[in-house]
Amino acid sequence: MSIWWSLHLRREAASVPLARRLLLGTMETAGVDPDISYDLSVALSEACANAVEHGGSGGIPDDTEAYHVTAYLDGDCCRIEVTDSGPGFPPSAVARRRPSLAENGRGMHLIEELADHVRFRNRPGRGAVVSFDKMLKWREDALLKVS
Repeated sequence: MSIWWSLHLRREAASVPLARRLLLGTMETAGVDPDISYDLSVALSEACANAVEHGGSGGIPDDTEAYHVTAYLDGDCCRIEVTDSGPGFPPSAVARRRPSLAENGRGMHLIEELADHVRFRNRPGRGAVVSFDKMLKWREDALLKVS
């Protein structure tokens, strides 16, 4: 069984815990191991916080601008994508496998540590995309466990 959902969120701080809670609720209901759910929720929070802070045309959070979160639970994998409409990542962050640990790069590094596969990319003139995935582990009582 597969589950997917997509959110269109305003670039404001309150949207970050909303996305995180929706992900956690989905994973708990499906029966995903709590440690895996937690890792993915922290990575999602970091990606959303980046979109809120940097994802607009002026770099300053503006509630008229939005970002998008899409999550897919398919088989034993969860894939999450966060897309914004900002200026994109600096070329150095996209070109290197590991982003800088400078003051503004810690969230990207944390996402890489918590997920199995991460991709940072720019959509020229349309913003940045962070996508990451992680193999799922299931609780014994999982409703959607893949056998």
